[in-house]
Amino acid sequence: MYKLILVEDEEEVREGIIQEINWAEQGFEVIDKAENGKEAMDMIERWLPDVVVTDIKMPFMDGMQLSEWIREKYPTTKIIILTGFDEFEYAQKAIKMHIDEYVLKPFSAGEFIQALVVIKRLIDEEMERKENIHTLQEHYRQSLPVLREVFLAALVTRKLSKAEIYEKASNYNVRLQGQAFLVSVISLDNPGEQGTSEDRTKAQNLALQQSLKYSRDHELKRFAVLNISEEIVDKHQLGIVYLHNDQLVLLTVSQDNKQEAVMKRTMAVLEEIRQSIEKYLKFTVTIGVGTVSKEVTDLRYPFKDAVLALDYRLILGNNRVICIGDVEARFIEKLRFDELKEQALIRCIKVGTLPELNEIIDELFLDIVDTQISFKDYQIYLLELLTAVLKAAKDSGTELDAIVGADFNPFAELHRFTDLQEAKRWMLALCTKMMSCIAADRQYSYRTLVDKAKDYAKAHYQDSDISISKVCSFLHISTGYFSSIFKKETKLTFVSYLMNIRMEAAKELLMTTDLKSFEIAERVGYAEPNYFSFTFRKHFGMSPKEYRNSSKD
Repeated sequence: MYKLILVEDEEEVREGIIQEINWAEQGFEVIDKAENGKEAMDMIERWLPDVVVTDIKMPFMDGMQLSEWIREKYPTTKIIILTGFDEFEYAQKAIKMHIDEYVLKPFSAGEFIQALVVIKRLIDEEMERKENIHTLQEHYRQSLPVLREVFLAALVTRKLSKAEIYEKASNYNVRLQGQAFLVSVISLDNPGEQGTSEDRTKAQNLALQQSLKYSRDHELKRFAVLNISEEIVDKHQLGIVYLHNDQLVLLTVSQDNKQEAVMKRTMAVLEEIRQSIEKYLKFTVTIGVGTVSKEVTDLRYPFKDAVLALDYRLILGNNRVICIGDVEARFIEKLRFDELKEQALIRCIKVGTLPELNEIIDELFLDIVDTQISFKDYQIYLLELLTAVLKAAKDSGTELDAIVGADFNPFAELHRFTDLQEAKRWMLALCTKMMSCIAADRQYSYRTLVDKAKDYAKAHYQDSDISISKVCSFLHISTGYFSSIFKKETKLTFVSYLMNIRMEAAKELLMTTDLKSFEIAERVGYAEPNYFSFTFRKHFGMSPKEYRNSSKD
């Protein structure tokens, strides 16, 4: 069954459509209905429907404005417009906006069903095209020759000269001519990866028993994600998508050298990819986004940042786009260590658990025991580990003094140890303190951002054009990250929180002043007095006038 939302301001027409159509027979389910475009926006964000049927002429927000918003936010959602013969100008605009189907008023149930048949066929064809495994396998074999795959992998993992990069790019037909570059990593979500260490061990044992089937299914999923990602990236002419190890890499190649513009354009495409995968493939991915680089020779650094961003799904959750710039301060160039063990330690300190930390420290010190090294090499090894630990604090913006005190000299500490176990206990204690401090700072940062957003809403709720984009611009963070932490901290969306403030302010004005309803609407941020009355009634169950009268009783 495909999910459908009906938007029609005339109740008789709305209910007539719902009653006259056998929706299940046509392959649809009406999951919600709205009286206007603004009300529909909240429903669409909540339900993520496959189809929206909307009238053109409605109060507060008409069907064309709603369709324009849907096309921008949910490009895969199909739109059916209900229009009259006298609305030709609207119909012309609908054609330009690529509306999927329209029905002329007055219409019969049969005419409406014909439109549903067309829409269902469109969705079925899209589903079939994206689920055709044999086509996906053949597409993968043809589009990623071995030499091209090796080159693209080296591009984000090794230091190559500019001459070598452009020579091979020309040979393998890879477009790399640009002014700025951004690397993102798309990773399939696996619920079995979350939970306790014991849970993960059980999941791993089960996975081993079914390894052959899992490997085949996982590979086909990756091919399907690759196919959808390539289609969307090619549509927007953003750059290149390719498989690397167990993940997909999206390399943005931009002619615009402005970092904000590159990031904004990439984020929009990544969100479309994420939504399309969830909709058509019925599973989810998490996408890590690195930093913008001006040099094609330095792509290994944005790649590492994108992989680091993925680690934060342990905190923020799966099925989202995570920018490293949102979760870690990147104002100063960080020390770069390519060793996998060091990266694993840094990751664990920032987002891991205490059992994981104990396991990593055990492994790191076990290497010292198992390897015959000189005392000098042993000291260098400890210095490298310590540098990685300090880097974790630096990446997270944590003050070392707050962890170990102002007089603490960690490098001097290394010379006082009399045995390996003493050094190991000291390193574990330092990492444990740092892990706790980073987690506390992160939670404080969440609360601080949310508090600033709340203060902004309270100070600007009278402005009718206040939006999440304006708040995020004020806070200097992305909308996706903000929405995630705001809802996590308050259990409300920002839109709902803002509406509550406005409604409480309106209630106060109704009880303490003689202002007319339209004057109160303007004072609490509603440009449309009728929409203010509509929202007030929805919120309190009575009109502003009825509320004022009841408060006087």
